[in-house]
Amino acid sequence: MKAWDSDPVVLTVAVTGADVFRDNNPNIPYTTREIAESAIESAEAGANIAHLHVREDDGTPSGRPELFQEVIERIRQDSDMITMVSTGGSNDMTIEERTTGLDASPDISGVESGSMNFGDETFITAPPAGRGIVKRALDSGIALEVECFDVGHVVSAIRWLEDGTLPGPLRINLVFGVPGGIDASPEALDAMLRPLPSDAFWTVTCIGRHHRRMMALALLKGAPGIRTGLEDVAYISRGVHAPSNAALVEAACDLTRSLGREVADQQTAKELLGLV
Repeated sequence: MKAWDSDPVVLTVAVTGADVFRDNNPNIPYTTREIAESAIESAEAGANIAHLHVREDDGTPSGRPELFQEVIERIRQDSDMITMVSTGGSNDMTIEERTTGLDASPDISGVESGSMNFGDETFITAPPAGRGIVKRALDSGIALEVECFDVGHVVSAIRWLEDGTLPGPLRINLVFGVPGGIDASPEALDAMLRPLPSDAFWTVTCIGRHHRRMMALALLKGAPGIRTGLEDVAYISRGVHAPSNAALVEAACDLTRSLGREVADQQTAKELLGLV
């Protein structure tokens, strides 16, 4: 059995999201230039993957494919970081609007394996829609990461793996702390990990005030990956807004090393993710 700390950690930065705004943190990037520059700065701070949404210049969440293309082109001009597009978008987008990022030929696409209550709204990803995203990504040579907000989502992802919808090994992001999803606690982490096959590449994301705690728990359990960024957390310490995505990445790198783990370099990250 591999030691819990034998592999370096792959670090994802969620640069902007679709559900947080400058009312939450005035430093959230909106324009394509801001998003790309923030991703590149995060790569210089130690991030391996840029998890991407796009917005109009006023911050409105967008599904315009040209915005995804512009962001990814800008990132690739000045960085070798791995690009990942969200197909979550925002709650009022259609599946078609949520999947326009695939047209930008990212390295990885996210895909939700189920629906959920999201605060006071309902976020719908019907199983046929999820399988359609998987097929479209695979047909385009784009790798996949399943985004899971509750234990049932993990079980559904395993079913996709077992029935051949998804190729193995599984890449999966376990998300904690979203209102309507699983809570941010040690017991919740254990529950989300229980169904996973031993070769799964799992990343932990935590929204809100338990962000650092859940990253630490994940790292101590041998997590292959963790995620940080302004999509997930507004504050870098109690009452202090994070000044940038890069600052959050630096804090995550410091946490990783303080717990006896190392942060992967870009080539190692691609190898661990099965992208080479």
